[in-house]
Amino acid sequence: MTLQDLIRRFRVLSNDKRQPYFWADADVVDWLNDAEQQAAVRGRLLREDANPAVCRIALAAGQAVYPLHAAVFEIISLRLQPSNGDRPRELRLVSREWLDVEVPGWRERAEPACFAIQDDTSLRVVGTFDAGDVLVLECYRTPLEPMALPPAGSPPPVVRSTPEIHKTHHEHLLLWALHKAFSIPDTEAFDPARSDRAEAGFTTYFGPMPDSDLRRITREDVQHHNVLILP
Repeated sequence: MTLQDLIRRFRVLSNDKRQPYFWADADVVDWLNDAEQQAAVRGRLLREDANPAVCRIALAAGQAVYPLHAAVFEIISLRLQPSNGDRPRELRLVSREWLDVEVPGWRERAEPACFAIQDDTSLRVVGTFDAGDVLVLECYRTPLEPMALPPAGSPPPVVRSTPEIHKTHHEHLLLWALHKAFSIPDTEAFDPARSDRAEAGFTTYFGPMPDSDLRRITREDVQHHNVLILP
């Protein structure tokens, strides 16, 4: 389904078929982009392991922290590829708290890197590496570019006019757009009950949105153990 198809279907479902519209095309496009972002995170729909701009980070001498591509929200696997041609080795994603307990002095660790810390927008390598080594990651990501309607003009510039997620999901993006449309207070179309139903349908299909704590726990591959405390 194209963006124009989605907008047309939104207007049918919301009974907003006559001009002047309750909701401008620009607002509907924003809601549909929000919907695709939400869907990609909730359902982990976009798995990436091929795009170098997303999946490869060149390491520099003396630099431990590197920005992640803005679309990356969860790393599945992380490897360090040596510049000398040796075999890549896995880096384990852990938390600072785990390192404080299990690897005292990790900030000054002089052994070859075998751990990494994923923060919200960056990645810290723990241990040593050579300049020119490359981090190779597999991840879940959000869409790389927002959808947009082609502006008037000839020839039109290249814009993304269809969702990145699979076509079977496209119609369900409309639920989020309907939720947002009917949730705007002090408007003639304000309908909180209908907004809530649309949001519930979106969540039923794509799953709940993980909060920041759950996302943090998910990205830290830490083993948990039950501890028996004797009297």
